[in-house]
Amino acid sequence: QVQLVESGGGLVEAGGSLRLSCAASGLALSRYATGWFRQAVGKERWEREFVATITWNGQKMYYGDFTEGRFTISGDYAKNTVYLQMNDLKPEDTAVYYCAVETTVRGVELRSPYAYDLWGQGTQVTVSS
Repeated sequence: QVQLVESGGGLVEAGGSLRLSCAASGLALSRYATGWFRQAVGKERWEREFVATITWNGQKMYYGDFTEGRFTISGDYAKNTVYLQMNDLKPEDTAVYYCAVETTVRGVELRSPYAYDLWGQGTQVTVSS
């Protein structure tokens, strides 16, 4: 069974840090682009905001403008896991964070959620002020 499982979310004070994990089963993450998106309350699935992505085999990383150097995406392909390290968190970072994999390359920009066809269930991140 192919699936992604996110973990590591929680409640943190502003200025704190969290590390999210995206563990895959049934496919090798090293072969695909893996992205992180977030969905705030009141937003629809198609409005998920691009956070970061790492291309296959960890060759390149891209970040959303709002991350401002606070977030780092990385892959440990021996563990078949992609991480999102989030530092200096702000209340506006509060959202459900999803990881996603582009299992089929269709030429859609990796900053778009439409590029990804396999999604995890999400993990809640809440940042208190």
